[in-house]
This record gives sequence, C-alpha cells and structure tokens, in this order.
Amino acid sequence: MTNFTVSQFFKCLSDNTRLRCVTLLQKQGKLCVCELTTALNLSQPKISRHLAYLRQCGLLQDIREGQWVYYKINPLLPNWTQQLLNDALIAVEFNPDFTIDLQRLEKMQNRPEITSCS
Repeated sequence: MTNFTVSQFFKCLSDNTRLRCVTLLQKQGKLCVCELTTALNLSQPKISRHLAYLRQCGLLQDIREGQWVYYKINPLLPNWTQQLLNDALIAVEFNPDFTIDLQRLEKMQNRPEITSCS
C-alpha cells in the first residue's frame, strides 16, 4: 500500500500534463514514454520528468517488458483513490483535448505492442 496524503494525491493531479498522463493510463491500462509523448504532443524529457514525479509520489508503477518500460496506475493505491481516478477520467473523457490525445495515440505507428518506438 502506498503511503501518501490526500493533499499529495491531489498535488500529483494538479498539473495538466500529469492529469493527462494519468487519465490516459487509466483508460489504456499501460503506456510507454513514446506513446505518451505522441499522445500529448510533448517532448520526451518533459513526459519523463512528469512520470518520474508520479512514480515518486506512488501514483504510478513502471513495468519492464523486454526493452520497454511501461507505466501504469499503481494497483496498490488506497481504495479511496480508485473512485477519484475513475471520476477524473469521466470528467475529461469528453474534453476536446483528451479526445485529441486519444486520437494521436490511436494513429501512432510503431506502437511497442505492435513493433517498436522510434
């Protein structure tokens, strides 16, 4: 079980880039950095910095599969966080920015599950 306070949880989600990452991960299950950079149309260092922050506060876990490192929502989060993450996803699902993020992700060629990231 992750030990963090309610305020730390909300601080993690208070940044737009981190919220976009978390909601995409909530919807997709797991994603690698190259998928998130494509979906959010942001640089790899910026995405990596935000993922590191989310991992350090316990919201995300990284999983190594061969040469890939995937990120996913930490399954050991306290129960109270699950409904909040689900509600965050519902709140942004019909937001045009989230829709564009998902469209970019779906159009991405060479996703690691299929081939490899460039």
